[in-house]
Amino acid sequence: MPNRIVLHSIIVAGGIVFFSFYNLSGCFNRARSSALPTTKMQIGNNQFNLEIANTQDARQTGLMRRDSMPADHGMIFVFRSAQEWSFYMKNTRFPLDLLFVDEGGKIRSIHQLKPYDLSSVTSDVPVKYAIELNQGTAAKVGAKVGDKLTIPDAAKDAKE
Repeated sequence: MPNRIVLHSIIVAGGIVFFSFYNLSGCFNRARSSALPTTKMQIGNNQFNLEIANTQDARQTGLMRRDSMPADHGMIFVFRSAQEWSFYMKNTRFPLDLLFVDEGGKIRSIHQLKPYDLSSVTSDVPVKYAIELNQGTAAKVGAKVGDKLTIPDAAKDAKE
């Protein structure tokens, strides 16, 4: 009987050690790491680290298949020209704020998007940029329609 308790304790301890190393290795983190360039940008009264989606592939993928995003992060979509653009939430797992921004940096509309929602949200006016933040962030930082944003040089032009 005592040998059985010792063996059971060894198995439990081994399991704890295994899962601790497994977790530390990042195997439980299903969020994709991004190779996209980044820039800092002031929105409302906060500064954000934005991934720059300035290629066709990056714009199509966006924040899909990620489980979350840090509170001070987001993504800026950069288009070659100002047009009416549409977004939907295919394979996007968490709610977002979507800010449509024109060529001059003016916020033209703000939308709240639900995870996995395939309904399109359209800018209704020509815009060159779209910014995604965690849902509720635009209101929290005081960003509103009509505000003028300074688009960082790194995010001004689409690559393709």
